[in-house]
Amino acid sequence: MPKPKDDFDRLHPCDFYEPDELLDPDLMYTVYEIARLLQGLDADAELDVADEEILLDWAIPWIMRNSEQLVVAEPPSDEEPGYYGLKT
Repeated sequence: MPKPKDDFDRLHPCDFYEPDELLDPDLMYTVYEIARLLQGLDADAELDVADEEILLDWAIPWIMRNSEQLVVAEPPSDEEPGYYGLKT
């Protein structure tokens, strides 16, 4: 259910990183690693499953929104995620 803005102590701008601000041009990242980076965490930070699922809610739309600036590589195996990186 929607809440009035007055219910919140602070409101923050909804700013997202540009791909070239977030990703190293020489590396490829999984969606899980991108999710961590979007939150200012290390790409290999340990997270519990519930937190990781929340972060994915941010990362997947970010990848879709920035798809024209990204490349994708198939996963090394069927059990692993794909990888994303900057177009060069």
